[in-house]
Amino acid sequence: MPDLPSRLTDRLTIRTDDLADPRVQELVALHVGSMRADSPPGTSYALDLTGLTGPGMTVWTAWDGDSLAGMVALSAAGELKSMRTHPDHLRRGVAGALLDHALAAARERGLDRVVLETGTAPPFAPAVALYRQAGFTDRGPFGDYAAGPDNRFLELRLS
Repeated sequence: MPDLPSRLTDRLTIRTDDLADPRVQELVALHVGSMRADSPPGTSYALDLTGLTGPGMTVWTAWDGDSLAGMVALSAAGELKSMRTHPDHLRRGVAGALLDHALAAARERGLDRVVLETGTAPPFAPAVALYRQAGFTDRGPFGDYAAGPDNRFLELRLS
């Protein structure tokens, strides 16, 4: 587990999730809603429950006891999706712990890189800072994404 503030080190549990818990479903809905609100029309690529439960997708949730602290997903191809900290757990190291967990899983799967798409508006700045701190660098669009002024593409080489 990454170095977390002592108040979380012993309490945060990260586990694979099937999204059946209503608390997790609410966090997914909050995430999708805020991504749409913070992005111009047609530029939000946040996955809903159907997308997150699709083939090749793994979702992990972080829990502080019985309290949902956050979530992250990783596709089989190595795309990081749906990184979200619950509003009650912001700035406590949850996102860093989830990112470290997803990156460790990517390495265990033998992936050579992890990629992601995120926004360029101010609400995305904390996430971009976290990704840069972890070593992510800019890259061009991948998959079905097209470059535009409202999205940013990042990559972390694992090998």
